[in-house]
Amino acid sequence: MPHSTPTAASNLPHAPTRRQLLQAGSIGLLGLGMSDVATMRARAAGGSVTKPRSVIFIFLTGGASQHDTFDMKPEGPSEFRGEFSPIHTATPGIEICEHFPRLARQSDRWSLVRSLSHPDNGHQTGTYIMLTGRRDKTPFRSSRPHGNDWPSIAAVAGAMTSGRSNLANSIVLPEKVVHSQQGVFPGQFAGKLGAHHEPWFLDMTDKPHGYHAFSGAFPGYLYNLHRGNHSDRDDWRFAVPNISLPEGVFAPRFRKRVELLNIVERQQQQLEDAAAAADYGRSRQGVVSLLADPGVRKAFNVRKSDPKTLQRYGNNSFGWSLLMARRLVALGVNMVQVNLGNMGTWDLHGNAFPLAKNFLFPPTDLAISALLDDLKESGMLEETMVVIAGEFGRTPRIFNGAPNVYKTVGRGHWGPCQTVMIAGGGVAGGRVIGSSDKSGAYPASDAQTPESFASTIYHALGIPRSAHWHDAADRPYPVYRSEPIGGLFA
Repeated sequence: MPHSTPTAASNLPHAPTRRQLLQAGSIGLLGLGMSDVATMRARAAGGSVTKPRSVIFIFLTGGASQHDTFDMKPEGPSEFRGEFSPIHTATPGIEICEHFPRLARQSDRWSLVRSLSHPDNGHQTGTYIMLTGRRDKTPFRSSRPHGNDWPSIAAVAGAMTSGRSNLANSIVLPEKVVHSQQGVFPGQFAGKLGAHHEPWFLDMTDKPHGYHAFSGAFPGYLYNLHRGNHSDRDDWRFAVPNISLPEGVFAPRFRKRVELLNIVERQQQQLEDAAAAADYGRSRQGVVSLLADPGVRKAFNVRKSDPKTLQRYGNNSFGWSLLMARRLVALGVNMVQVNLGNMGTWDLHGNAFPLAKNFLFPPTDLAISALLDDLKESGMLEETMVVIAGEFGRTPRIFNGAPNVYKTVGRGHWGPCQTVMIAGGGVAGGRVIGSSDKSGAYPASDAQTPESFASTIYHALGIPRSAHWHDAADRPYPVYRSEPIGGLFA
């Protein structure tokens, strides 16, 4: 069962001060999250507190090619090899694509799993499998999200971890996974776990989801998928929805619970324009937190960061997203899922090599390496796992399946094998778990599954092996459906 969240002053340590009582009233009675009571008592007594554990899940929407990133086959058949060359990393014996030089220098911080496999080649179903951590698609029923879907990893993580901040336990940004023809993909939501356990979806962008027109990291690394050329736009927004409260709302005369709640309630219509009714409570928390906490405002306002910080991460949607994820984790959010690019971004059926080289790999290498640097330098990397995966890998064979659409070749969908990168959270760097065959088509050793992938995330978050989540009828389901990936942890 999820940990309970204390909301009353009686849960505070013995002999609370007047200030503690006021804080409990202004935070707890508003329905906002508080740290669990054990942590509060330990702090009050001057005792040690277990370091918090967090996960940043970077989801490469559309499915990246293992052959052209982290599992290259330079000795393979010419029709499989591709146009890129491998380079040595800082770890002897491990090579990755030449267009990830910064990550290559950081190989002591990450490990690769080259044998993750599932049987599905569809975008919708592959996304469902990887975001829920279940190959069993039952009760998957249609192409639309359904209340009987399995819950996403992000939803389970949010439900099964204790709140450490006034924000949600689990946040997804900067946009949902949306297909231009098929709509919002299932597998991203709480499903059977219940709408009250939805992750908080921060829809930061107002750009269209027509992936046939534009993909990549806007503004500087935006491209036209079919034409294979630069398609910069300067009119796309990346910001928290403009939700505000009246000036002076936090003046003393407004601090009573009822007064403040009434003001927030009057924003309901405005909130519901951007959020479904099931998300309203979470949106309300976000409004109050955003305006009450300067740290939260700073975390969301990434585009006004110090120019040197923006230069390190990349002044584009990839860099902004990972910078925000890092700040949210520092504020106490347990899990942040970053959908790196809109639906078609990594779905390179054609024009694959110029688009990857010029538009995808540079901002990805820059943003992820900056994130790992920041986590390391701040002392957070040991308690923060960073995982990078897509819904599947790509076909070994290179071809152009639609020459009337694409100028040059690419690769198709391929569920049987993909490479996952995992860093931090106790993971020993410089390791390769499993291997693929000579064509990069199937696991050759130590095959891993979406279930073991999900269990690795739950383990990193400190969720007990015996934990169960419950559906609306109070039926229990085990959180862990596999052992975590073996050989990763030091």
